Amino acid sequence: MKKRSLIIVFILIGSYTGSGYAQNLSEKMAATVMTIWKDSLANPVGKPVKWAYDEGVVLEGMVNIWKRTGNADYFNFTQKSMDFFVQPDGSINRYRQDEYNIDNVKNGRSLLLLYKVTGDEKYYKACKLLREQLKNHPRTNEGGFWHKKIYPYQMWLDGLYMGAPFYTEYAATFNEPEAFDDIANQLIFMENHARDPKTGLLYHGWDESKQQAWANKTTGNSPNFWGRAMGWYGMALVDVLENFPANHPKRATILSILNRFATAITKVQDSKSGLWYNVLDKPKGKGNYKEASASCMLVYTLAKAVRLGYLPAKYKAVADKGYKGITNTFIETDANGQVNLNGTISVAGLGGKPYRDGSYEYYMSEKVVTNDPKGVGAFLLAANEMELTEIKQTGKGKTVMVDRYFNNEFQTDASGTKQTHHYNWTELNHGGFSLWGEHIRYTGAKTTELNTVPSAKSLKSANVYIIVDPDNEKDTKQPNYIEQPQINAITNWVKAGGVLVLMANDINNCDLDHLNNLAANFGIGFKKETQNKVTNNQFEMGKVLTSANSGLFTQPWQLYLKEISSLNVTAPAKTAVESNNMAIIAIAKVGKGTVLAVGDPWLYNEYTDGRKLPSSFKNLQAADDLTNWLFNQVPATK
Repeated sequence: MKKRSLIIVFILIGSYTGSGYAQNLSEKMAATVMTIWKDSLANPVGKPVKWAYDEGVVLEGMVNIWKRTGNADYFNFTQKSMDFFVQPDGSINRYRQDEYNIDNVKNGRSLLLLYKVTGDEKYYKACKLLREQLKNHPRTNEGGFWHKKIYPYQMWLDGLYMGAPFYTEYAATFNEPEAFDDIANQLIFMENHARDPKTGLLYHGWDESKQQAWANKTTGNSPNFWGRAMGWYGMALVDVLENFPANHPKRATILSILNRFATAITKVQDSKSGLWYNVLDKPKGKGNYKEASASCMLVYTLAKAVRLGYLPAKYKAVADKGYKGITNTFIETDANGQVNLNGTISVAGLGGKPYRDGSYEYYMSEKVVTNDPKGVGAFLLAANEMELTEIKQTGKGKTVMVDRYFNNEFQTDASGTKQTHHYNWTELNHGGFSLWGEHIRYTGAKTTELNTVPSAKSLKSANVYIIVDPDNEKDTKQPNYIEQPQINAITNWVKAGGVLVLMANDINNCDLDHLNNLAANFGIGFKKETQNKVTNNQFEMGKVLTSANSGLFTQPWQLYLKEISSLNVTAPAKTAVESNNMAIIAIAKVGKGTVLAVGDPWLYNEYTDGRKLPSSFKNLQAADDLTNWLFNQVPATK
């Protein structure tokens, strides 16, 4: 490391105590991001900001924290950062498709997120440019993407993270099922060529032509196992799996690769510190050091893989140990209270000018810096994942099913693909339940949708079943009304121990007549009225104050419910939340089951993701309480 002439006083913060993680450490680092890169990613003064992958890593971390906290500052930062490049016509400033640089595809995930949330077609058009690059990107003879056009016949571990997660999410979003074989093959080709059979580690790069000076003349591999390269590959695996079809035949192969990967990196984790070295298999090599970005990436990979069930629970201890090392070794705060990440190698590659030979000495020669965006982004990802592990797993083994039969609306996206619309788990715009669904899954629960008629058979797999805003003729030409056979099936399911959530809407936007035929079985009626009318942005008009005495919430919350149906409540139902002498939420115990009714779908993204409501409203926090309450109603034997 270079000697510094400026002496900076650091105070260690946020260390791991063994009983829990430093609270909000991800948010403290995010505050650093929004301070030092408030206008654009760091660049030498006087040089233009580049369309660069490292910004995408930072933004991915910011988005994940937004989803966990509902603090729109993180989303707004992401949008502002991308809007610097994306023009109104969808072109991307300072991006050149004809360079065929796989690094340039990385930021596509931020663009996809912005399109899904805002619906602005300029982001979709920008995504299409990156997708077009992949369609024409040069490939090895078997079909692997070259890392760059200027690096012919070469695949690097880095490139799998830069291209594959975007490619997967794009294919899943815009219905390109034929793409998943290609995506899986990218990961498979890389492991087939670059994996060392002795250690299980993957070499940084592979040259099909075997012409590069750094390439082994027999295998084509570079000479060393670079820590961050393994980190890139691990993150690619878990991020691809998140959007890869559950029933695809090659999913099992990707999971096998991930398991081999986890075994290999566990073996080279430093037993004392929990960290990983810059060159993974040479801890005693001259000048080798524990490196921050690799350690963060590997912690993120393992923690996320365990959370989503891709790896056995035993790897949680490996992630714990790694995160303890990161917070104790690399995370510091300066005299001004700013959190910083030390210990990141600034860059490492193969070939180019001046030529990088992939030798051990080369990896030791690159600078080690503070607040490198690749390291900071990886830390945001790792810290957020580790903070997610602190959430109580009250939903473990439980399934929350949202109805898509009575609420059966569709819309066409910018690609012309027909998509379900309103109150589903996947829709990220205002009308979706995606954020609530994300938080449900944080508890270990599974979320599903019921697209067919409710019956004893179709409801059997659900612990919690949500019927929200059943369609009237205004919503769809041929609504699926709640008829007596479905009423009987749902009522019997509740009596057997099911937890039913009825979310209505005001009289103008919901089929209350048929919904009331069901609700009457539980002593509940939705009034044909519209209460809590809100004028423009006078949000206080939709205020509902809760009480901790309701049993639903851990503390009093200020909620937002706009244009609602209040409730008629008779036995066996009881009012749980009241406002202005109106019953807002009611609960009924029926047989072994429970019913909760509310006259508004108040947990959709518009009122949970922080982008619209003032921060004084706590719909998302109340949603977490409500979710845990619902799980507590599930009989132990169900």
